[in-house]
Amino acid sequence: MTQSHMAREVAEIPEAARRFLSLSAEATARAAQAMRATDPELVVTVARGSSDHAATYLKYAIELSAGVPVASVGPSLASIYRRPLRMGRAACIGISQSGQGPDTVEMMRAAAEGGALTVAITNHADSPLAQSSAHCLALRAGVEQSVAATKTFVASVLAGLALLAEWQEDAELHAAVAGLPDAFARALAMDWSPLAARLARAQSLFVLGRGPAFAIACEAALKFKETCGLHAESFSAAEVMHGPSAIVQAQFPVLALGVQDAALPRLAETAARLVEQGADVFLTGAEVEGAVLLPSVGELHPLCAPLVLTVSFYAFIEALARRRGFDPDLPPHLRKVTQTV
Repeated sequence: MTQSHMAREVAEIPEAARRFLSLSAEATARAAQAMRATDPELVVTVARGSSDHAATYLKYAIELSAGVPVASVGPSLASIYRRPLRMGRAACIGISQSGQGPDTVEMMRAAAEGGALTVAITNHADSPLAQSSAHCLALRAGVEQSVAATKTFVASVLAGLALLAEWQEDAELHAAVAGLPDAFARALAMDWSPLAARLARAQSLFVLGRGPAFAIACEAALKFKETCGLHAESFSAAEVMHGPSAIVQAQFPVLALGVQDAALPRLAETAARLVEQGADVFLTGAEVEGAVLLPSVGELHPLCAPLVLTVSFYAFIEALARRRGFDPDLPPHLRKVTQTV
């Protein structure tokens, strides 16, 4: 069978990560110095699709590490509603694989006009998003042909974590980020075939996480939809118990993404409750009676572990798409660059 673009691009993640860390180190240091000089009281993110999930990941990472609140701003505020925002003492991070979305670019320009320090995270250093921002962290991930973003998503989060480590002058996080390419390589070898067997003919599922892992749950749910034609909803492992769990009955599939952080005991408790309701629960990071434990790379920094988990998921979802009869490179009705205003 011919290897899909998606499979090849997932396999390229470790090398793409090494390339970013090597070639974008100076740009990252300059942006971090600007962040320290600004000393933002608020960080705003601007993104759509998978890039918005990367922004959600960075929201948790920045709040946990820097203690600075992070909010997502809808690009339509600038592109459609033309509403200026006051952003003095704020930093604005725009994330886009292509850097071409008109509404994202317009929001970044508006943020700069409102007084924010602007930083673009994009695969294309000559894109409109990069040109509209004071700083650009070029991902250097290479061409991504599959419509479903994989290596650019991982590289976007990696860039944000590298920026955070430099901004906060956090030696422990910096070392953890430097070790991510090797961790990604190990993650590619994780065998999630038991989950693939369960979802081969499934119609829907829940994907759960907490903290940065919630962002990965959101990304996973999107990938289930776009590559496998499988309806998936993402929830915080806390929020799912406030109503959504009512539809969880016998053999309802649940993927719970756990990592070794402070939230893991609570996520495991939620997984156990859903097992009691009859759900088919698949879990990473902890053993829960009645749930299937999926393998994951251990001994990782808690702010990096969910990103490593993403690489294992991407390898799994590409294989699941083919098993369900889909072309993972060409989701129906989608294109690589989505132009929204």
